[in-house]
Amino acid sequence: MTDMFLEKFRALVPKYLEDEWQEEDGLTPDELDDALAEHSFTIPLVLREFYLAIGGCEDLMEAYHYFWDPEELEVDDEGFLMFLEDEEEQFTWGFRTADLSIPDPIVWRRNNARGQWKSEEGTFSEFVFDMFEWAFNDED
Repeated sequence: MTDMFLEKFRALVPKYLEDEWQEEDGLTPDELDDALAEHSFTIPLVLREFYLAIGGCEDLMEAYHYFWDPEELEVDDEGFLMFLEDEEEQFTWGFRTADLSIPDPIVWRRNNARGQWKSEEGTFSEFVFDMFEWAFNDED
């Protein structure tokens, strides 16, 4: 399968960090596969390419919200694969496990206090690009 999102995710490094993308900004396929080996689920293509592009770039992986490292991914009791949490741990983002075979699935947000999931009504790629735009422009 061709890389659908890899270059767009790599482009986040020069866009927001004013530096060229380097190999160490992403995980290698072997590193990612090793990190995911213990899981009983397969991650969507878009999340795989996200980790390959910027999974090693702490400045983006921890920009206001915290993307979980691949080995930390987990499925909750309600069937959501969780991948992101805000810095106050009020919200967690994830995918419905029924949607993991979709290349770029819809993102859902859980209110951690109430334990309720709500659709963000956008795909992972849309969500990530919007989130970084908000996170980096909010600091100005």
